[in-house]
Amino acid sequence: MLKSWWTNLQQRCQTCSRVTLGAGLVVLTFLIGAVMLTAGAAGLAWTNTEQFCTGCHEMKDNVYAEFKGTIHDVNRSGVRAICSNCHVPHEPWPLIKRKMRASFELWGHFVGVIDTKEKFQARRYELATRVWTRMKETDSLECRNCHHDNAFDPDKQSDRAKARHSTMKETGLTCIDCHFGIAHHEPDGPGPQELKVAKP
Repeated sequence: MLKSWWTNLQQRCQTCSRVTLGAGLVVLTFLIGAVMLTAGAAGLAWTNTEQFCTGCHEMKDNVYAEFKGTIHDVNRSGVRAICSNCHVPHEPWPLIKRKMRASFELWGHFVGVIDTKEKFQARRYELATRVWTRMKETDSLECRNCHHDNAFDPDKQSDRAKARHSTMKETGLTCIDCHFGIAHHEPDGPGPQELKVAKP
């Protein structure tokens, strides 16, 4: 097919040299690539919006309703996190990898795996464990995109927080080990500290 297209193009442009045709093909390929890259970037950006994340009632009626009013939603500084800030990596390749994994999770929406509050509650622990495992595997990378441990002011932390933050590296704990109920209700069952995962 490509060969016949190339032959047809050569016949139409017999006055053009092979170099001109080759240059035209390079430019056309570049333009198609640029359009696809722009469309892909726009698609990634759109799927990171709060409007997209809460577009289905499974999220809007369950986890988003829980999120409303938490410290990541409303706080004294006015800095507000949205779903993608905590659930999607910010770096390009991890972002694309996460989006590809998420595309396989869409089937659950279409077949109604968690389309009622009862079904959601029945699977809450399993869903939470997936998120905790992913965050432990990346050393809570999504948290660290906003919260930098080298910028902590220990004098503004409680004694308990100060003690735990000072031993994070030695104990192998990461943000999600202690802060797993900060934006959503805690499910019944063991917390993330009990999960054994490979860290980077």
